[in-house]
Formats: sequence, structure tokens, C-alpha cells
Amino acid sequence: MRTLVIGDIHSGLRALKELLQKASVSADDKLIFLGDYVDGWSEAVETVDFLIDFNKRYNCILLRGNHDELCYEWLNGGSDNPMWRQHGGEATVSSYEKIDIETKTRHLAFYKSLENYHIDAKNRLFLHAGFSNLKGVQFEYFQKTFYWDRTLWELALSLNPDLEKNDPWYPKRLTHYQEIYLGHTPVTRMGKTTPVQAANVWNIDTGAAFKGPLSMIDVDTKQVWQSAPVHTFYPNERGRN
Repeated sequence: MRTLVIGDIHSGLRALKELLQKASVSADDKLIFLGDYVDGWSEAVETVDFLIDFNKRYNCILLRGNHDELCYEWLNGGSDNPMWRQHGGEATVSSYEKIDIETKTRHLAFYKSLENYHIDAKNRLFLHAGFSNLKGVQFEYFQKTFYWDRTLWELALSLNPDLEKNDPWYPKRLTHYQEIYLGHTPVTRMGKTTPVQAANVWNIDTGAAFKGPLSMIDVDTKQVWQSAPVHTFYPNERGRN
């Protein structure tokens, strides 16, 4: 069984379908989705519908991203959030304009069911953004940290590569897990379009909401599959640019 990790989708359903086909995904695989299923391209409702159905037929772990939480709050009757709309939410609002009550109820249940993190049998941690507690995720007090934090990735990037793991100055957060897989901060900000490793942290967000592709990685072999740049599937849209 392969364990396959999929980066931030941002309503790029057409890219996701291409990616699943390229990797020849089967029911024998375990798929871990890192969150941010909506906010970006025009197919928010269709993306969530697809994932709900896909989860019934495949072995999936669906993690919570900050954009999923923002969409849930709005869909559940929360006050309008201009900042959210500016950063991809406007396309999501448009996508949800004509849904019926049954779809709304189903989607609210989907967002509510998302997990904050997953630790597998090989002590690999999967989450959308990061954590701040030096003892590990089980001790995290602020749950929103799991899908809003950027300091874990920044810490991994800034780490001196010559520093040994048993060194007393080695960051405690990076010592608890064999590997950590996250998204949230697009590696396109670094000029990259493929997943990036820093220390034992892998960032799989390759900028699908912007001009990058959607990516998937096999955590055992490190084989990577990528869609075409997601914006090419939506030529008349702006995405989050």
C-alpha cells in the first residue's frame, strides 16, 4: 500500500482529477489530503462534492486547512470576512450561490469532520500548517495553530544543516517525528514548483492557487506526481493572483 500526500487544492478539481490519474491511484493506496480544498478557482462546491464521494470509495485522511475553516465559518452563518473574500473566498462564495439546503448541510458536515493532524504507524506527522508546542502536537493548546502556523516551516528552512539532531540546540519541535508533511505556505514563494524538503519537513504546497501545479508525493519512495499548472485548467479566471 502506498501512502500518498496531496497538497493544497484550492478548488482546482480538474487538476486533482489529472493528478489522481497520473499516479494511477487505487483503493489499495492511502491518500492524505493536506487541506485547503477551497478558495482559489471556481469549483469549490464541485471539489467538496468530489472529495465526499471519493472518501467513500478510497482510504483517505482529510485534514483541515485554514481556508476550509474560513469557508465553514461563513457557510455556517458567520459574519462576512472581507479579508477571506480577498484571498480566494470570493470565488468560493460565487460557487456556493445556487446550492440547495441538502448540499449545504452535507458540506457543513464535511468541513466539521476534517482532522487537524494525522500521525501514521511510522511516526510521520501530517498537518496543514504547523504546531508550536515544544512537546508535540498532542500538547498543542491553540488548535487553530494546526492550520494557521507558519513558524514550523520557517524554522525548518532556517536550520543550520550542519546541526546534528542530538545537539542541545537542535529545535525540539523537529525531534518528535520521523518526518513532517505540510502545505499552507506555497514553495513558489521560494521560486520552486516541486515539493521542498527542509530538515525533516516536507512542504507539498506547490502553488496550485496561483501559477503552480498541484502535487502528490509517495512518502516512502519520494516519487512526485504533478498536474499541469492549475491556472491552465481555468484560463478565464484569476485564481488567487
